[in-house]
Amino acid sequence: MKMQGFIPQDPQGQVSKVRYAVVYVPRRNRNRFAASCVTVVETEQAARDGADSSKKLYAAKVMGPSKSSEGQSIYYLAEWLTR
Repeated sequence: MKMQGFIPQDPQGQVSKVRYAVVYVPRRNRNRFAASCVTVVETEQAARDGADSSKKLYAAKVMGPSKSSEGQSIYYLAEWLTR
């Protein structure tokens, strides 16, 4: 996985790690999301089951949470799971 532009993961902790999620986003042209737009789920299948493009909900692998330079909690896109 290419890590350019991402906050490095803490190998000692579980705070910022790759997770499955359902992401609310009007257009899939962003690579970071406010925590309020991300619902973390346990499995890839749960993420896929929660996806609904008519409601702008997409399955993804995300990395986070991290703090942005503005102090907000954000997640970074690792990979879209739906096309």
